Amino acid sequence: MGQAVTAPLSDLNLVRAEIPSALQAALKAPYAAPAQGGCAGFTAEVQALDAALGADLDTPQTAANPSLIERGQAAAGDAIVDAVRSTTEGVIPFRCWVRRLTGAERYAREVQAAITAGTVRRAYLKGLGEAASCAVPAAPRR
Repeated sequence: MGQAVTAPLSDLNLVRAEIPSALQAALKAPYAAPAQGGCAGFTAEVQALDAALGADLDTPQTAANPSLIERGQAAAGDAIVDAVRSTTEGVIPFRCWVRRLTGAERYAREVQAAITAGTVRRAYLKGLGEAASCAVPAAPRR
């Protein structure tokens, strides 16, 4: 709800979500060799990416990581938040142009690129971990 209310501040590029260092590194070199080799290095990097991105698809269902069905049900409850966000975003006329002129649109694309690079990096590291016969979380859970 807080993000929905502060949407106009983000549009004016006055409020920015900081990109975690693990995602910044992934954005620069998603396929770079891990700084620390072996299973310990893979584990450390995967855990840093998990902290930034949230649970991976192979993580078992828990209260903190609900199933896709439960996430869909929660999304239905988010309709109220979406209505608030729509209302607050409507406060700024010509929102699209304001976002472009303030740099907010460019920064939003940078954040999305960092998330994508982090997701790719995590999958790459888990592939390396599996090839090296590492244990979870350095390799995918089966």
